[in-house]
Amino acid sequence: MNLRTLRVFVEVVRQGGFTQAAEVVSLTQSSVSKAVKALEVELGVPLLNRIGHKTELTAAGEITYRRALVLLTEKNHLLAEIEVLRDLKGGTLRIGLPPVGCGDLFAKMFTEYRSRYPQVDIELIEHGGNRLRECLDAGAIDIAALLVSHDEAIAYQDVRNEPLVVVLQADHPLSQCHLLDFKDLQAEPFILFEEGFTLNQLIMAACERRNISPRITARSGQIDFIVDLVTAGLGVAFLPRMLANKHKHSGISLVPLNEPHTDWRIALAWRAGAQLPPAAIAWLALAKTLAPSKE
Repeated sequence: MNLRTLRVFVEVVRQGGFTQAAEVVSLTQSSVSKAVKALEVELGVPLLNRIGHKTELTAAGEITYRRALVLLTEKNHLLAEIEVLRDLKGGTLRIGLPPVGCGDLFAKMFTEYRSRYPQVDIELIEHGGNRLRECLDAGAIDIAALLVSHDEAIAYQDVRNEPLVVVLQADHPLSQCHLLDFKDLQAEPFILFEEGFTLNQLIMAACERRNISPRITARSGQIDFIVDLVTAGLGVAFLPRMLANKHKHSGISLVPLNEPHTDWRIALAWRAGAQLPPAAIAWLALAKTLAPSKE
């Protein structure tokens, strides 16, 4: 089965017969008839009832016609989007990124994007995940980098999935453990990100499942400062492994967090069903090829 054969079949239905369809698709009537017959043989069911010079759809034909329209429409959308990317010479990329990890994940993408589409303006905002979601819902941005949630109002394209690690002072008694969970940490003061960071929600939701109410001793929007606070013995913190490894030094230890549903799964998100502008489509296409792979 191929799209060309499906198009022939669709035109037979639309035109009400083989002769008219042959004119539309620029084939002989015999070729059109053979194409439809081949499709029927492949599917193993008759698709048309031939009544004189007219045709009527069978039940299987109704299904095939409906599905064929979807496939042909998707083909047209595909070609249109590729054409847009090929001819992208303007417009604006409106994107929102979180402070946590955006440099590691997206800096090189911006360089490549600018190289490919120098005439596209870039409007970049930086906020925590909750604020980015509000901007996305309000239409202030087209794409945001968010932690994946089960939300039918949002469509996602995965970028990176990282487990969390516990960041402890180097001489902390728990630093010798191979794994830690929140039961092990319930007596420890927590150092979290500022309000509005969705990474906090992952941590607090996991604590709630364990019936643990952690004592939060500090908050910050800066990873470097959070690590400094851990080094000073103010508490324990939680970071995606990729980012924790980048900030590791002799004053801290990293221990994997053994808790379900706490992976830092970051993705590019947009409003489900929204017609994205060409500049945003180009960014998503680039991200598929340049997003850092999981180590």
